[in-house]
Amino acid sequence: MGLKVLSALDTAKTQLYHFKAIVIAGMGLFTDAYDLFSITPVMTLVGRVYYQDKHYEIPAAVKSAMLAVALLGTATGQVVFGILGDRVGRRRVYGLALALMVLSSIGCGFSICTTRSCVLVSLGFFRFLLGLGIGGDYPLSATIMSEFANKKTRGAFIAAVFSMQGFGILASSTVTMIVCSIFDRASNYPPSNHTPMGADIAWRLILLLGALPAAMTYYWRMMMPETARYTALVERNVAQAAKDMEKVLDVSLADITEDSPVSPPTPNFPFFSNEFLRRHGRDLLSCAAAWFLVDVVFYSSNLFQSRIYTQFLPPKLTRNVYQDAFNEAKLQAIVAVCSTIPGYWVSVYFIDRLGRVKIQIMGFLFMGIGYFAIAIPYNRYWDSDHKFGFMVIYCLTFFFSNFGPNTTTFILPAELFPARFRSTCHGISGAAGKIGAIIGAVGFLWASHDRSDNGIGMQASLIILGGASLVGVAVTYLFTRETTGRSLEENEKEDEYAGVWFIRLFLHNNTASASSRLSVGEHEDMSSRSTANSIRSSTPIH
Repeated sequence: MGLKVLSALDTAKTQLYHFKAIVIAGMGLFTDAYDLFSITPVMTLVGRVYYQDKHYEIPAAVKSAMLAVALLGTATGQVVFGILGDRVGRRRVYGLALALMVLSSIGCGFSICTTRSCVLVSLGFFRFLLGLGIGGDYPLSATIMSEFANKKTRGAFIAAVFSMQGFGILASSTVTMIVCSIFDRASNYPPSNHTPMGADIAWRLILLLGALPAAMTYYWRMMMPETARYTALVERNVAQAAKDMEKVLDVSLADITEDSPVSPPTPNFPFFSNEFLRRHGRDLLSCAAAWFLVDVVFYSSNLFQSRIYTQFLPPKLTRNVYQDAFNEAKLQAIVAVCSTIPGYWVSVYFIDRLGRVKIQIMGFLFMGIGYFAIAIPYNRYWDSDHKFGFMVIYCLTFFFSNFGPNTTTFILPAELFPARFRSTCHGISGAAGKIGAIIGAVGFLWASHDRSDNGIGMQASLIILGGASLVGVAVTYLFTRETTGRSLEENEKEDEYAGVWFIRLFLHNNTASASSRLSVGEHEDMSSRSTANSIRSSTPIH
């Protein structure tokens, strides 16, 4: 029989605290998106200030390093804070991740010195620290939200936390446009080829302002109690879990206090063990592989933006640097409003209706179709009559990324694993994704260059991204199991799931054959048929 406090969490009505938790937990994702999307116009400003002798163009190696260092920090932070979240508690390290994000964002803005090499080294260092904080926030925010939510709307709550990225994108574009407009009006430098002195302040201010929303939620984050699931199942203090839950949710302590002292069963296997691999190895593989694939595609798309935007913007040096950055931010805002943010919120609406697996398969599939539709007639799209069609399809790939695997890969690792491993497994899955992001952001930045520049060209790069999306369809279909409508504890108890994917591949077309194969061993005939039927009934076969 389950603990009362956990049953109460699973059946609790949606309350004000749930929405408060979404905002508090979502600020880390907001900062992540703000930094990712503000860096494109920021690097335009940096190029005009510090690369005047290079025709204002930052070398590709410098751009790659600046992107890779932040992603490497994020991958490191996901693993480190994920492990800490399971070992010392979600709440104890949650504030540390946010503080690291705030301080490193301020550090990026105050990047030391005014010489080119010193500024770039300083900016790279603080972006690595920012990545650490952002990486730490991923597993902690997802885990905390999953452990506070009820099982009916858990997916929507976690998706809502992740959707704060959309507002981070829009905020970065809006702040960039406002700052550039103010500096442009105040500069009084009409020559288009002159870089005003204020440009060196403008990019710093844009990065500094990104720290404000996260800093404003720091107090409330520190006031959050430890999740009842961690306290009850990992710290094994059921009475304290009930008291903590009463503080934040509208429940009576008498209704969630056990009639007699009870202690959850002691975990009997560590993370690095064959038993963990048998029970949860397949889930970890499916989460890590899907996140890796979607980030290869997603971060490559972000990098292609600068090349795509040039088709819709006047040539550089026909306007001043503030107009360059303003126009890049404006197009980012248009893409965010038309495709990115709607994708996030369509996911919030449908995630508990359609299920995670269906949405992930659909998203990967339409992303693949979109990239092939862009790639095959690629050269035609740049004709004046077709380039807007290219932009529409490009926006649709963003829509189905967010109404698809970009959201579901954040949700699933927070639902599939036991409480004592949940944060760690989410961190490992996310780190695999950021390795994919480094490949996408750095590898495809080079690969998309023409063959004359030792690249494979944009068309071939887009075809590869379409292929990666179709691999994501296969990984999801074969390895990912559905979590919709199930409590987190139900996922822990299904030891048999480790072998379900074999059944999907080989046995589901022949029930009799499946029963006979499963009956090998000590338990014969009826007991093995019962096990097979149990597996099939609890796992959807796609």
